[in-house]
Amino acid sequence: MTTGASRKPARPKKTGPKSRTSLGIRERISGAWNDLLARPLTDYIMIMCIVVILSCLGVVMVYSSSMTWSLGDAGSVWGTAVRQGVLIVIGFVALWIALRLRPQLIRNFANLFLLVAIGALLAVQVPGIGTGKEEVGSQSWIMLGPVQFQPSEIAKVAIAVWGAHYLAGKGPIKHWFNNHLMRFGAVGAGMALLIFLEGDAGMAMSFVLVVLFMLFFAGIAMGWIAVAGVLIIAGLAVLALGGGFRSSRFEVYFDAFFGNFHDVRGIAFQSYQGFLSLADGAGLGLGLGQSRAKWFYLPEAKNDFIFAIIGEELGLLGGALVIALFAGLLYFGLRAAKKSHDPFLGLMAATLTAAVASQAFINIGYVIGLLPVTGIQLPMISAGGTSAIITLASMGLLISCARHEPETVSAMASYGRPAIDRLLGLPEPSSQITSNHGWFGKDKRGPVKPKPQPQQETRERFGEPVTSRKSATSRNQRSGVQSEAPRRSTGSVKDRNNEGVVRGQTRGARDSRSSARRVDRSSDRQVDRRGERRGDGRENRNHR
Repeated sequence: MTTGASRKPARPKKTGPKSRTSLGIRERISGAWNDLLARPLTDYIMIMCIVVILSCLGVVMVYSSSMTWSLGDAGSVWGTAVRQGVLIVIGFVALWIALRLRPQLIRNFANLFLLVAIGALLAVQVPGIGTGKEEVGSQSWIMLGPVQFQPSEIAKVAIAVWGAHYLAGKGPIKHWFNNHLMRFGAVGAGMALLIFLEGDAGMAMSFVLVVLFMLFFAGIAMGWIAVAGVLIIAGLAVLALGGGFRSSRFEVYFDAFFGNFHDVRGIAFQSYQGFLSLADGAGLGLGLGQSRAKWFYLPEAKNDFIFAIIGEELGLLGGALVIALFAGLLYFGLRAAKKSHDPFLGLMAATLTAAVASQAFINIGYVIGLLPVTGIQLPMISAGGTSAIITLASMGLLISCARHEPETVSAMASYGRPAIDRLLGLPEPSSQITSNHGWFGKDKRGPVKPKPQPQQETRERFGEPVTSRKSATSRNQRSGVQSEAPRRSTGSVKDRNNEGVVRGQTRGARDSRSSARRVDRSSDRQVDRRGERRGDGRENRNHR
């Protein structure tokens, strides 16, 4: 009979080792991602690539979603796609012009840009100038010959540029009764009211979001953001209970949210057809150009509900790719804004990024039923008039902010500019911080004086060479100037320790040099003595 002491200990349970292959793939992906983020030109290149991909994808999807309507209107399936392609090309030209502008020049004309936007918002209210009331129910467009543009699109970019110019360098805003905040809030509220009077509540809401983003990035207290959010919710409740087509949109939204459409042939027809398109696409989609909803089933398939066509033809995979592209634009845009040392560029980059990304997510949100239908287009993808040009111009300003990051400027100065930079003929960027000038570049307060910086003693890594110190001392003695005694460091203990280490390194280097000189002199003397002995021996042999 065995006792408890003689029993063998229980063997530990075997746990399956983690797959080395999965760990290796994960480490490689993580390492590649970290390496990509560590490169100084990443934000600049990634934002440009995302903008180009979205624009090209937009042309392809506009062609696919509009071929039936184009065939009926113009007798050709290429009509709308060609027009969209021309607008995208013009938009890329606007992007290139925005890239060439110096940040200081953009800031100098921020006030003028705002006045132009306010003038356009006032002009669209005049009957005979503003159009669109009969077609879409909102008087939001201005016709200039063959060109038709929407002033509210210009207003969003203008408030972002002017707000960055006006609020840059003001510091965190903690009190609502702040002069700068009151003025900016008054301008933003007035422009939002003008957009709402056009009859376009969705665009007015999008503009209010841009103003809130600007205040958030400028450092306003979160309490005031919460107050603004409560006011927005109250306004939406008033619209929902006020009757009319806006109230019906909220009714359709709640029906779609709970999965119970009451009037699929009336007010819920568009949302219901969008849901059917997404359901038909499933995971991989029906294939490019194979959509059934574009055959006069889904209204505004090329504009507001183009994401439903993307989901139907490219499936969940294509829709996720579009969402990932906009998420990447948001990430790299905010990253570029955070890395900027110029408050003006940082505020402008963050606000423009948040404006475009929020517009995209609002559009996708109401297509998939998470938000009420607002009529906001999908940026750079939906078929639009000048909205594509204005959006690409704003992306040019964003790319310019990323291009003027200190790390990017330093990398271009050290290793040369990338090929795309030279191909576009862009000027060399600089890390100079912009200043708050007046209307046309002339500062109303006089020349901008730089802030005095505290003088810091600059020391060489291993101390100043002895020869230069001696020569400087001798020059001072000849000229009759007495050398100043070394000032005692008044810094922290860590700084004094660092100075002691530097002095110790300097003394060590000086001692090593002096010892090397003594060794060289002694070796030279030994060589001379050997030479003298050899010479004496030769003379004695010759004498013998």
